[in-house]
Amino acid sequence: MSDRKDIGVDPYGGPAGGWGSLKSVAEIVGREKLSPGNTALLHKQNKPGGFMCVSCAWGKPAHPHIEEFCENGAKATAWELTSLRVTPDFFREHSVTELRGWKDYDLEQAGRLTHPMKYDAETDKYVAVSWAEAFADIGAHLKRYDPKKVIAYASGRASLETSYMYALFARMYGTQNLPDSSNMCHETTSVALKKAIGSPVATIQLQDYDACDAIFYFGQNPGSNSPRFLHPLRACAKRGVEIIVFNPLKERGLERFTDPQNPVEMTTGKSTPIATQYHQVKAGGDIAAIMGICKWVIEADLRARAAGEQPILDHDFIEQHTTRFEDFAAKARDTSWGEIERESGLTRAALTEAAKVYARSKAMIAVYGMGLTQHRHGMDNLFMVMNLLLLRGNIGRPGAGPGPVRGHSNVQGQRTVGISEKPELVPLDRFAELFEFEPPREKGWDTVEACEAVLSGEAQAFIGLGGNFVRAVPETSLVEEAWPRLDLTVHIATKLNRSHLLPGRTCYLLPCLGRIERDDQASGPQAVSMEDSFSTIYGSRGRAEPASPHLLSEPAIVAAMAMATLEPNPKVPWAEWVGDYGKVRDAIENTYPELFGNYNQRLWDRGGFWKGNAAAHREWKTESGKAEFNVPSVMNAAGFDDDGDRFRLMTLRSNDQFNTTIYGYYDRFRSIRGTRDIVMMCRADQERMGVKEGDKVALVGDAGDDVVRRVEGLTVIDYDIPPGCIGMYYPESNVLIALSHYALDSMVPAAKSVPVRVEVMR
Repeated sequence: MSDRKDIGVDPYGGPAGGWGSLKSVAEIVGREKLSPGNTALLHKQNKPGGFMCVSCAWGKPAHPHIEEFCENGAKATAWELTSLRVTPDFFREHSVTELRGWKDYDLEQAGRLTHPMKYDAETDKYVAVSWAEAFADIGAHLKRYDPKKVIAYASGRASLETSYMYALFARMYGTQNLPDSSNMCHETTSVALKKAIGSPVATIQLQDYDACDAIFYFGQNPGSNSPRFLHPLRACAKRGVEIIVFNPLKERGLERFTDPQNPVEMTTGKSTPIATQYHQVKAGGDIAAIMGICKWVIEADLRARAAGEQPILDHDFIEQHTTRFEDFAAKARDTSWGEIERESGLTRAALTEAAKVYARSKAMIAVYGMGLTQHRHGMDNLFMVMNLLLLRGNIGRPGAGPGPVRGHSNVQGQRTVGISEKPELVPLDRFAELFEFEPPREKGWDTVEACEAVLSGEAQAFIGLGGNFVRAVPETSLVEEAWPRLDLTVHIATKLNRSHLLPGRTCYLLPCLGRIERDDQASGPQAVSMEDSFSTIYGSRGRAEPASPHLLSEPAIVAAMAMATLEPNPKVPWAEWVGDYGKVRDAIENTYPELFGNYNQRLWDRGGFWKGNAAAHREWKTESGKAEFNVPSVMNAAGFDDDGDRFRLMTLRSNDQFNTTIYGYYDRFRSIRGTRDIVMMCRADQERMGVKEGDKVALVGDAGDDVVRRVEGLTVIDYDIPPGCIGMYYPESNVLIALSHYALDSMVPAAKSVPVRVEVMR
């Protein structure tokens, strides 16, 4: 398999949304050969009583638009409801070695898995097995292992019900090795916000966008990653909200948007400008940029009070609700504008204009994504965001607060119900009381530690609840090489992906129902639930015909593995839970009564139900009992200095993908089609390196160790990107990220500022 033949760079002058979005949706619906009935299901997506999108975790309004799906959400739905199938015949025709030569796109494009499969090493092929045989063998294997050497990974798509059962199964088995996709993206949020304000998640709700008058936007691309966010951004822009963007790349969704559901805009070709200021900060330069804003605001406040004018800072809030303000203020005053400009890549004048907006705003939301969390000093990035909010009391009142944008549709919810390697985040005493077992108390392996255990040979087995773990993690080459040494690998999945082609000594593919498919159990049709980025819980009911009569639901698969592995426990009625997911929700409510009161009764509340947030009420569950200012340890979040030849590599998603799932080869907003093997580079760096657009280069990792990390044959793309910074698509770029290159304290791979060197291929 290879890239398409129509490789090229065609300037795209259109906005986000508009006819380009509709054309993209129509193309994938046709390519996946959706039936008319399944196509019609898009009308039920993200609607009350319908199914929740399997893509991002953006909120679902109580009063939705006529269509409440976006371009990427429609792609995710079409991808799941495809009429293409991977049957046992497919595996009879293709060996695992052959399939390893396929592109990521081609693997998943083959279609939905239809039967449970076991890898046969003698023929190098997967062969069909019965569910009973698979579960009995998996249970027999797990009984032989040290539970503390077994990895139980969960991707962020599994429902709250499945996640709760999976976490309980793992702990009853004896392992706390529960890494999940949060370890790869927003764990920095969970750690930094917990320390600064006592809450590990956003304090705002969706309706706060109706009350804000300013949005400061850092390192997140709504056009490709969360397109439904463009609707509230458009509404904010139209009512005069000032939207100040800090992002290394110009992203079309933050520049202008045409609402596909607005007849006037679609007919006239008009679009709504989004950003009122757009600052192309250097990768890793956000600490310095925010420090510049804080410095200006603090010094302007001193001048205003000295002149007898209205203060700019909220001194009452600072005195009553915060600690260590003076330490931070002193740091801001002492940091020179020269250092701020050098590290941020922005001018004092530009940062002053941004600071003036903040100074006159009454309610400001700080939006951010992995452009802040995935740096060596990502914690300092987020501390600076919190510092900025605290200066003017922008937490705990309408229209104000931090608004991190999550990726996977239930990645935040999984943490809520127990998917965590950190014992302090889980009510272990409550689990012990309810189910009469002693859960493990030590810290388990996170994603980085799990990879280290695979590389060292300590890990014995891996169970994956969804996802494409091996493709998503750093240090791809070394992890792929070590992976087959695992004694057991089990993948619960809907489609084939690269992780499945690295079988352990014993390996199973267990195909499951998708969230959009009808799930009939003993008590009748079932519903599941998930939590969005705003801590709101929604019910979701699948409606499509299952892709195969041989599929089991995720809860059924988890329960069957548990029953095959564990001794019977009358307190844990696995079979009853599978028969009625409402009973799982009762167990979740009993475990977390303060968050899930009347869970089943509130499941179908319009707009979901909010689980609450203490910091949103200015209750600070920190060590000091107050919101805490934090002095940053560095001004450069990258964790390494430029030396002329070293570049800061940013890993990026295309408009035509979601995480490791590649929907196609057209990154429309960046005008790149036909290939993903590119590197974005500004004109000045091209001239310095002696290359031009279209030339071939290699990227070489520069982590300072003896491991060779190299990607060859990348085409140079002339792009508006800050000098010293380059961009490459994820997950192809993961081979360049050292496993040791992670965010301090949170262990998130630092994928937004990776040290690399460029070699020209002659």
